Amino acid sequence: MQHIEFVHSDHFETNYHRHHVTGPLSLFIEFFWQTKFDHLWQKYPDGFSDVLFPNLGYSYLINLGSPYDMQIEQNRQQMRGDGFLPRLNNIEAFHRPGNSVFGIKFKVSPVIFEKKVNFSEYSGTMFPLSYLMDQQLINNIKHAGSFEKRVQLLTNHYEDTVEQYRGSLQPINIVTEILQKAVINNNFNTTIEDLAAHYSISTRTLQRYFESGTGVSSKQALQVLRIRKAVSHIVSRPQTFHYGVYGYYDYSHFHKHLRQFLQKDSLVHLQPHLQLLQIARKKELR
Repeated sequence: MQHIEFVHSDHFETNYHRHHVTGPLSLFIEFFWQTKFDHLWQKYPDGFSDVLFPNLGYSYLINLGSPYDMQIEQNRQQMRGDGFLPRLNNIEAFHRPGNSVFGIKFKVSPVIFEKKVNFSEYSGTMFPLSYLMDQQLINNIKHAGSFEKRVQLLTNHYEDTVEQYRGSLQPINIVTEILQKAVINNNFNTTIEDLAAHYSISTRTLQRYFESGTGVSSKQALQVLRIRKAVSHIVSRPQTFHYGVYGYYDYSHFHKHLRQFLQKDSLVHLQPHLQLLQIARKKELR
């Protein structure tokens, strides 16, 4: 069984713990999550997979159980330990009985305050989490007795980090505000010149802020958010979808962007791509 983001939303909402972050930490962390698959193994004794489409940010994955497989674009690997996962990729996680994973979905990782990390160099595969997180902290997370305790442990840890570097938050504030406004207003086509002028900084400085925090340019970041919001709309409420809401000229323009978003270098996840493309095509022909 293959569960597909946007298409099988009930699976992702029901079978994962999720704690959305509020307050100052919400600049950096979108949510904490943990699998809750024990009740699924009778139905899927041979396992199942979960497909996620490209997104902004990063995920830290801490393995609480047995090894699982992760396919990132064309690269499939077995994960025995803990990993750092850039989210600007097509991803398919293969789960079997015994698997249990805790994760953090970052918008921007606070590790940028503590280490010189060029996140644009991280792509296409999983990386050992020990590059970015102290091993003792990883061990403490694993030994915590529940999802709630893990969330509290990490909330305390990252709140201390953010407080320590409070004077360095301006670049993160700017990037986060630009992304939030784009999503709220469905305005994803503002030029970097206009964005930079609004904050009285140079375009080069703004690009540096985006690349440092998200690993991609401002244009790429906004276009990922744009197509994700459009896809979510067309899958959940196809009867109300209109390409113009998201700044597309016509359905062909939207369809072209959708194919670019879903396929990347090759049809790694052929079936989920086709399902979403078929939904878009049906809407176009009405």
